[in-house]
Amino acid sequence: MSRSMLRILVTVGLLIVGVVVGLIFQNVWLGVLLAAIVWLGWFLGYESRRGNNAGVNDEDHGIEL
Repeated sequence: MSRSMLRILVTVGLLIVGVVVGLIFQNVWLGVLLAAIVWLGWFLGYESRRGNNAGVNDEDHGIEL
């Protein structure tokens, strides 16, 4: 599976989960917002790991996710 396909599948999956959570809370926009926040954290971590920049307290680059 290519990286682009993985990103698309995770994005769509989180959007669907966000809508379901929003329906449970009776506010779809809240669910979409929560899904966007979770997706942003996942995306930053995924790209950081892919670029071999994962870790905390890297003295050359400061704090990283």
